[in-house]
Amino acid sequence: MRALLTVFAKEFLENLRDRRTLVSALLFGPLFGPLLFGLMVSRMLNQSVAESDEPLKLTISGSEYAPGLTRYLEAQGVVLVKANLNEVEARAAVRGGSAKIVLIIPEEYGPRWSAATPAPVLLVADSADSQTRKSADRARAVLGGFASTVAQLRLQARGVNPLLAVPVAVNEVDVATPTGRAVVVLGFMTYFVLFAVLMGGLYLAIDSTAGERERGSLEALLSLPVARSSLVGGKILATCAYMCISLGFCLTAFVCVFRFVPLDKLGMSANLSARTALIFFAICLPFVPLGASLMTLVASFTRSYREAQTYLTAVLLVPTLPIAFASIYSLKTQSSLMFIPSLSQHLLMTSVLKDEPIAALDVGVSAAASLCTALVLMVLTARHWRRETMLG
Repeated sequence: MRALLTVFAKEFLENLRDRRTLVSALLFGPLFGPLLFGLMVSRMLNQSVAESDEPLKLTISGSEYAPGLTRYLEAQGVVLVKANLNEVEARAAVRGGSAKIVLIIPEEYGPRWSAATPAPVLLVADSADSQTRKSADRARAVLGGFASTVAQLRLQARGVNPLLAVPVAVNEVDVATPTGRAVVVLGFMTYFVLFAVLMGGLYLAIDSTAGERERGSLEALLSLPVARSSLVGGKILATCAYMCISLGFCLTAFVCVFRFVPLDKLGMSANLSARTALIFFAICLPFVPLGASLMTLVASFTRSYREAQTYLTAVLLVPTLPIAFASIYSLKTQSSLMFIPSLSQHLLMTSVLKDEPIAALDVGVSAAASLCTALVLMVLTARHWRRETMLG
């Protein structure tokens, strides 16, 4: 144990003297991610609020054929820009960006309207543009409201109760809480947290293995009368220390940044306080030795600092891949998924963000699975360090 702590102190202090590496590992990764994420979320929320408050702007062609529809649209606050366009010209205008949405009313609209048959209109929009798609949905909703109103008036004029055309009244009940709705926006926060954890120990894992070999100090280190397991354990422990510091910085940055993110404008609230950050820290803590052991093991097979950087950059993606699958398949917290490291941490942190209760058994299984995987990787690393190929 004394030898392990000596190696730990050596690696920790040596990495502390490298200011450039320290800034990259403990400041750039843990702080830049939350700041960037916060700015992106703020920009998206402000844009959504602006779009909801901004009146719908609609380019209309053939408004003289449908004066009633035109007056209805104006009464609904729609800003109409009158133009004289056919379908080809309207398509070109939308593709070129000179008009977002074009409503074309053909000549046969009037006769069909008078005959009480469906009167055609043409709504031209670009569904590939997310902003235009939202405006097109709003336009369809307004046109649908006009059609529904006219249909009810026609039934009433013929002595028919308009409610007969509404056999089912659907009343929606949204059980989502403000914190639950915020997870739609904050879902990728867990990715930044786990990535910051790995970034915190990346450079030390490389320097304590491939860096030692490149500097020629590895042979002298291995010749010391110290068990290889103590050498490996001390290096992994130092890597874990920097990963924990990086995790603390990252969570602190998230708590500070999201105090200024206007989630309340869309009826959301972030369950992200100092208490939540401490819970996140406890959930991610078992993942720390796993990441440190994995990076140390992979870096031990490399011959140079640059080669180790190449391999470990790819290795950083491996623990975060389950999070991508969770987002694609909308996975929820289940006991069977707690055996998968990184995915279990992601699901538990997501439940905390939603302010949902998490089972102590799930937390225990997640921690045990991560620690057992870390132990296996540590044993494999120690065995590799006992081989003569470490000096090759």
